[in-house]
Amino acid sequence: MTTIDLLIHARWIIPVEPEGVVYSGHCLAVHEGRILDLLPAAEASTRYTAATTLHLDEHALIPGLINAHTHAAMSLLRGLADDLPLMEWLNQHIWPAEAAWVSPQFVQDGTQLAIAEMLRGGTTCFNDMYFFPDHTARVTAASGMRASIGLILIDFPTAWAANADEYLHKGLEVHDAFKDHPLITTTLAPHAPYSVSDAPLEKIVMYADVLDRQIHMHVHETRDEIEQGIAKYHERPLARLHKLGLLSPHLQAVHMTHLTDDEIALVAASGAHVVHCPESNLKLASGFCPLDKLIKAGINVALGTDGAASNNDLDMFSEMRTAALLAKGVSDDATSVPAAAALRMATLNGARALGLGDITGSLLPGKAADITAVHLGDLETQPLYDPVSQLVYATGRDKVTDVWVAGQHLLKQRKLTTLDETEMVAKACTWAQKIRPS
Repeated sequence: MTTIDLLIHARWIIPVEPEGVVYSGHCLAVHEGRILDLLPAAEASTRYTAATTLHLDEHALIPGLINAHTHAAMSLLRGLADDLPLMEWLNQHIWPAEAAWVSPQFVQDGTQLAIAEMLRGGTTCFNDMYFFPDHTARVTAASGMRASIGLILIDFPTAWAANADEYLHKGLEVHDAFKDHPLITTTLAPHAPYSVSDAPLEKIVMYADVLDRQIHMHVHETRDEIEQGIAKYHERPLARLHKLGLLSPHLQAVHMTHLTDDEIALVAASGAHVVHCPESNLKLASGFCPLDKLIKAGINVALGTDGAASNNDLDMFSEMRTAALLAKGVSDDATSVPAAAALRMATLNGARALGLGDITGSLLPGKAADITAVHLGDLETQPLYDPVSQLVYATGRDKVTDVWVAGQHLLKQRKLTTLDETEMVAKACTWAQKIRPS
């Protein structure tokens, strides 16, 4: 008998890879933060003795969900300015609020709130883009969550940096500080084609190659962005990014709502990844990402929520359902993006887009024990014929009971173990009174 840290018995285990496989009556063996084994329960009882054994007889175990596009600290701006077009929302509301209030403390408190929400919704890793990324990284590491921290770059000055060179310099310092951290990775994060000029983007390409970092960027989010690009640079933004060398397997192109067939072929040939944010796109009326065409072109598509200021939640179960349903409506094809594909977008595809496919995103032996347990025994999920279908089309984040990141039990029977819920709610209320006094 081998002594291990944790043995989880579950009604279903959905590893995501191999694709389409669902194990019934199996166990996950976890030791020293990694998945040691996935095996039938009868074999587990003869092979392992565990410090902790859990029996989740009405649960499905899935890989921890990966939110591939966030602005975590913007949780403190949730609901501040709703039902507005993107540029009006940004120029007249969000950017002025950020200029007035963004600070290390704002980022720390907003990020903690976001992490708590994501953990309670089954998310174990997020890909962030925001100011003061050093504070985002510290708060995330202290919580025990996994994250890819964006080293933001934008042409205009903010509370974080005065110009492109300072953004790069400070971002590289954050990279150096966390380059050996087991849970924190970094990505280069130029904001968007309309907000970053050519010279800084050329430096981003160079650093991505030298440091082997991903590039996290809003691309073709709105029709207005494309028109601005044509007016200023005399070409569409994707063509400009291609000319500058950004289209490569390093690129995570977020939103991608306005694409020609030729542009889809260009992205596919480059090996770039797309991060689809269906609910934020819908709320801001940004357009429809041609998800079915992207998948059929062989492009790796991940899922993100965007920030809570434009969504207004960080709920990956909702994003899976919306992505699947919207793809069917846009493509006029009910077979487009079946439930298993939506789950893969929210797990393994996200890991691969972040450059973490060898670490997380599926429940394979050797990978990190990033695990989400979802209760499927309530009346809302009965009768149950297909657990994957039920997860995507009938289940909500409120059914998540337990979450582990690298084997650490961060959500235990719906209770956070490393964050104080009462304290975070109080801080959020204090910020609300500052930002918009009643």
